[in-house]
Amino acid sequence: MTETAGFLSQRSQHSVDETVARLEKILAAKGVTLFALVDHSGEAQKVGLKMPPTKLLLFGNPAAGTPAMLAAPTLAIDLPLKILIWEDSDGAVWLSWNSPDYLQQRHNVPADRMKNLGVAAALAAKAAEA
Repeated sequence: MTETAGFLSQRSQHSVDETVARLEKILAAKGVTLFALVDHSGEAQKVGLKMPPTKLLLFGNPAAGTPAMLAAPTLAIDLPLKILIWEDSDGAVWLSWNSPDYLQQRHNVPADRMKNLGVAAALAAKAAEA
């Protein structure tokens, strides 16, 4: 796992589409709501532009996120949680998400309200594994 400018990245052993499917399955099994899937590369293609496969999943659990947003209302701009699944110029596939430490510092969220917002790393690791 690597960290750059407040976000973490984990390399996947699968294609973008397979990684997305794996993550969707994990979210469903855990009862986590998938609010949206944004297909950036698909939308680019619709307007005649080409970009490597790039998809963003927005997910969460209001029971976990709401207490944190009540303590730090600006956190709502970064919730629901997001994982970006993208292919780099070498063909490697990555999952990237905001670091919980970054979110806590950015919005001054009390530590006791952050415990449920650190799940992205575990989800990404599971979706990325062989």
